[in-house]
Amino acid sequence: MVNQPDRVIIVRAANWLGDTVMALPALAALRAALPRTRITVIGPWAPLLSGQAVADILLPYPRDLGERLRLGRALRGDRPDLALLLPNSLESALAACWWGAARRVGFDTDGRRPLLTDTIPQPSPRHHQVDEYGALVTAAAGVRVSEGLTPIWRRAERPAMQAELDTLLTETGVAPATRVVGLHLGASFGRSKLWSAESFGRLAACLRRDGLCPLLLGAPGDRDIAHAVSTAAGAPTPSLVGRDRPALLATLLARLCCLVSGDTGVAHLAAAMGVPTVTLFGPTDPRLTKPRGTAARVLYRAVPCSPCFLPSCPIDHICMQGIEVEEVAEHVRQAVGA
Repeated sequence: MVNQPDRVIIVRAANWLGDTVMALPALAALRAALPRTRITVIGPWAPLLSGQAVADILLPYPRDLGERLRLGRALRGDRPDLALLLPNSLESALAACWWGAARRVGFDTDGRRPLLTDTIPQPSPRHHQVDEYGALVTAAAGVRVSEGLTPIWRRAERPAMQAELDTLLTETGVAPATRVVGLHLGASFGRSKLWSAESFGRLAACLRRDGLCPLLLGAPGDRDIAHAVSTAAGAPTPSLVGRDRPALLATLLARLCCLVSGDTGVAHLAAAMGVPTVTLFGPTDPRLTKPRGTAARVLYRAVPCSPCFLPSCPIDHICMQGIEVEEVAEHVRQAVGA
């Protein structure tokens, strides 16, 4: 006889990679406290959590409205007891209603109070995102989640992924025994989070002089920036920009001796894996979203207009321009013991 779950919980995960990683401590606590509950996590990055032992089912969240409606009809058949909403959006509350969840719990934001059965006041002042997700799980499910936890990513041996990565690195000219420093150039939030191509290029040149191999990372839309970085570096720089894919990301990050990036989800995943990170903050607030990890370093210039949380800087981007190349290089040296 198949064991029936005592409850059915759906967690609507956040839309961003970094927020998905920052939810790991809360999801792990929920899973550990409710072993007989069927937990489904739904979100754009939810499938990446495979192997993290936080849910029974991991589902991507469709972009297409028709597909979302079909997914909702399927979820209604499970008669979910609880929909736990990590995003603060009105759309996530509407979706939870469509799923037929008996309880719909989320922070009291975005005018969605009438759609929720339980509203949780958002902390004021705001807490780090890891801790806010923990507070939400505690309030919704009665599961205690301690503050100050660090997301921990469970590494797994995946020979096929290793072989694919080896091929990509060989094609870019990266030797197997090289100490590789990833330079992640982009950010989904907007250009205000980006360090300049000239600064990344000068950093790449510094790293080469230190006997390290800079490797450019980013999405397909970052190819022009990658070209500008190589030009500023004074020599072709190995690049996987637009050539990797989400399923390969953890395997790629595990190969690095350090990652330099803006405030991006990739930094959070690397930090959770124990990869040394140097994260450059400008328009966002490191008190709320800095990567947590034993080897996570943050550089931030608290200029008068920061944090502004604007996707595009309306003035001269002094928050990011104030981060000096040599300072970043020194943090990398300390991180890798160079």
